[in-house]
Amino acid sequence: MTETKLPILYSFRRCPYAMRARLAIAYSGIKLELREIVLRNKPEEMLAISPKGTVPVLQLPSGEVIDESIDIMRWALAQHDPNDWYSEPYIPAIESLITQNDESFKPWLDRYKYADRYPEQSETYYRNQCEAWFKTLESLLEANKGFLVTDQITLADMALLPFIRQCAHVDLAWFESTQYTQLQNWLNRFKDSELFSNIMQKYPAWQRDDPKTLFP
Repeated sequence: MTETKLPILYSFRRCPYAMRARLAIAYSGIKLELREIVLRNKPEEMLAISPKGTVPVLQLPSGEVIDESIDIMRWALAQHDPNDWYSEPYIPAIESLITQNDESFKPWLDRYKYADRYPEQSETYYRNQCEAWFKTLESLLEANKGFLVTDQITLADMALLPFIRQCAHVDLAWFESTQYTQLQNWLNRFKDSELFSNIMQKYPAWQRDDPKTLFP
């Protein structure tokens, strides 16, 4: 019997871009082969299909390659979206939040997390820039009963959560002492969820001759 060919996902456990891709894939119930990589020793197979060398990279059985995390999320939800994460009426608001997060907030997050690499300003200065985004999200969460766009999870929540988690964990004691209670509750619900637990399991680095690691 011919073996069914599965999609292949190159991933790195702690990368927020890879996390958001795994979240959508696990939620949609798509089965694939997971290849956990080591960033300092990227496999030739991944670089051959995506020379930019960043994760996640999804290779479909057809040979098509998707190597932007948000495109992988959209692809997964197009296959199966049981709880309407990407419901048509909310798509403009969802996409706007993702764009703001990825283009405006993420550069400040990088400077805050790696402040020693950006000595032009202090860590506190970079954190203050991140706080502007926290304030926006806090207001949205308050208005939408604990979610970002409407009164239930959407793609926006799941696309942003890994980045807010990363930012919070730069100095978790500070984050937990702030007035952003809606944001704290939103993040804690996520970290306590079965979905998050499932996508954060540890896997050994992929080797060419290893048996396939199936995900989720």
